[in-house]
Amino acid sequence: MRRKLIAGNWKMNGSLAANAVLLDGIKSELSQASCDVAVCVPSPYLAQCKSLLSGTSIKWGGQDVSVHESGAYTGEVAAAMLNDFDCAYVIVGHSERRSYHGESSELVAAKAVRAIKSGLIPIVCVGESLEEREAGKTESVVGMQLDAVLSVIDAGDCSKMVIAYEPVWAIGTGKTATPQMAQDVHAVLRARVASKSASAAETIQILYGGSMKPDNAKELLAMQDIDGGLIGGAALKAADFLAIIRSA
Repeated sequence: MRRKLIAGNWKMNGSLAANAVLLDGIKSELSQASCDVAVCVPSPYLAQCKSLLSGTSIKWGGQDVSVHESGAYTGEVAAAMLNDFDCAYVIVGHSERRSYHGESSELVAAKAVRAIKSGLIPIVCVGESLEEREAGKTESVVGMQLDAVLSVIDAGDCSKMVIAYEPVWAIGTGKTATPQMAQDVHAVLRARVASKSASAAETIQILYGGSMKPDNAKELLAMQDIDGGLIGGAALKAADFLAIIRSA
């Protein structure tokens, strides 16, 4: 049985004061979760997370990582910098990075490799647009995005990453894939991993990242191949985040 993972993606939100209230609220009711829990926060708040979350069962991580080790790359965050703050995870290839910053699947794959080599667990995001779904291209789109990563990592490293399926059309729109729609894509992704490593396909966590909320989490998490959630807006409210964790 794969352990569930509920990971919050704060995106570009937060402040020192708001973060302290949020994390204290989560910690106060989460002495020991029956699933893995993490928050991926803006880089300036990693030190705060380390300070407030050390010694708890909650892990933390970044929202992006550079393919470069160091150098003249203004604004980039190196894997070694994330390691300095004891990050466990880093998100790579989020739809907002792909759409707003023009990140290609090849660049996302290179970031995943850098993360794995640095001892970080990349949460590799894949997903299709509404236009692609309506054109029946969901499987081919997410397949190509995942294949870009699988083609450049060793079979033995497949189990060192997490996959997040985030249908772009369901992020921040209020729309959500039905549990069966999400399950179908998760099954496709697991089969894709199995083609590279059958053992990794059995253990890899595949998260749903399309507007999971307290009122739909239980149904989604009951699906065979949905191993958790990459949570956006609901991760910014302690009560909502905890409700999703309880569903897991």
